[in-house]
Formats: sequence, C-alpha cells, structure tokens
Amino acid sequence: MAEARAALHEVVSGFVRLVRAIPDPNVPSIGSWRVGDVAAHLSHALRVDTDAVAERPLPPATVTKAGMDELTEMMLSEDSERSPTVIADNIDELFREFDEVASRSQATTVDWLQGARIPPSAVACHLLEECLVHGHDIATATNQPWVIERHHALLAIECFALPLIQALPPTALLNPDRAQSLCAQIDMRLRGGVRTHMALNNGSLTFDSDAVSNVDVHVSADPAAFLLMFMGRQGMWKPLVTGKAMAWGRRPWQLVRALGVLAPP
Repeated sequence: MAEARAALHEVVSGFVRLVRAIPDPNVPSIGSWRVGDVAAHLSHALRVDTDAVAERPLPPATVTKAGMDELTEMMLSEDSERSPTVIADNIDELFREFDEVASRSQATTVDWLQGARIPPSAVACHLLEECLVHGHDIATATNQPWVIERHHALLAIECFALPLIQALPPTALLNPDRAQSLCAQIDMRLRGGVRTHMALNNGSLTFDSDAVSNVDVHVSADPAAFLLMFMGRQGMWKPLVTGKAMAWGRRPWQLVRALGVLAPP
C-alpha cells in the first residue's frame, strides 16, 4: 500500500494538471467518449475505490467489458459536469479522501466490484491503472505529454490486474465469441518485474507463477507497453518494432490471437 500511495501521489497530480490543460472538453477521445467524459469517469472511479477501501457499499456491477461499460455509462449520464477546471478540483479533493482512507486501512482484503475480494493495495493499484491509461487517452487526444513510468505500470499489472484475474471467474476478461476455440500457453516476462504464465483454454484465462514445458510463445515486454497493449490502447507491432516487446517460441503467432481475445473492462 505504501508503494501504491506513493505512486498515486505522483500520477494523480500529473493527471490533475493534464485535466486542467484540456483546451476543450468536447475533443473526441477513446471510443464514443470525449476528453471531458474521460476526466469525469476518473472522478467516478475515485469514488468507487474510496468506498471499497472504506468498506462501504458499492454499485452493482459485473466485471466484464459489457458490465463495466454499463456501469460507467450510467455514472456519466448521472453526472453532467464536464468543465476541466471543476473536474480537476473534484479529483484533487477526492484523492485526498482516498489517500486518507487508504492510510488507515487495516483490512487484509475488501469487497470490490462483483464481490471480488482483493487487498486494499490492489484497489489502490486499480486507481493507479485508471490514471495511467486514461491519462494516456487524454494526452493523446489533446496532444499533451504523458509518460507511464515502468514502476507505475508494474504496480498496475502485478498488484491489480493479476490479483483481480485470480479473484474473478476465468471467463471474465475474455471475448466469449473469440476465445472459445483458443488454447495458448504464454510465458510472460515483464521487464523489471515477475515472470508469469498466462494460459488460455477454450474460453478461460488464468495467470500463475508455475513454469510449464509446453509454452507456445515467450514474451519479454516493457511494462508500460504491455499495459497499453493489454488495455487495447495500442497493437503489438509498434512495441515489437521498437524493441519494447519481443516474442519467440514454437508458435509466436499465438500472442496475436491472445491479444485479440482479451476484453479487459
């Protein structure tokens, strides 16, 4: 939690500056969202994660792409504020509340969305992931600089994404239509982090630390590049060409197929 809070102090302050510099909240961003929607969504994530760490009731939601899309759209429809200055002030205030609650948390695990039991530090790292990825969305749309540090990306992946995958049903983060016929064993090595094994088996996804002998593809990736690939913000070809990622093994094309069936919320 101490590492997550320290990272959040750095990243949230940068995110707030990014939001304050938005020239027009109606600039198109990711999907159907405009940059004002992205900024407002981050304030909603802050509220939900604060309630989770404080062990307060959370909104009903299914942690799939469709389920989270429904929840986020509902929250956006209930909140009409899109002024960058107002949202930046809200995020600043909400983060102070989150940090205070997180500093006092003594729980081993807390309820998150869909009743997933995860450590409070994982909730903090979810908030970190939201800031990193949506900061990328806003910066790309408004031509502002945004750097994702390796250590921050590692925290988002190893301390939130992996614990969440273990806490959810193995079908949660996959496109069910595309994943049914895919079986792939992937040895994933995040630079500066841990080595994990990703298994896709006919519509299920699991991660663990146990090595296997029948690996289809080995992957070495910069954590920031992998985070953006995992969240669908960039394809794999640019990281491969620039050396941010490397893939080798008996069936390296399985990496392309694996990224194509992931549907993270």
